[in-house]
Amino acid sequence: MLNLERIEDKIELFEAESIAKLEQQINEQIENNKVLLLHVHSIHHHVHIHPKTGSTLYSAVVHFKAK
Repeated sequence: MLNLERIEDKIELFEAESIAKLEQQINEQIENNKVLLLHVHSIHHHVHIHPKTGSTLYSAVVHFKAK
């Protein structure tokens, strides 16, 4: 017998080399999670600069919750 359970909470991590790419990744996943009836509960984002290369890395943690 197949037992399906609804997802109540889901946390996803994203990282990109530009803020535009990060935003695109998050927006795509928001659309994907609408099918699961999940909406964004919170977003935390950070900017990291590599000490040797000086390159920038943008990251975000997105918490999705059931509607």
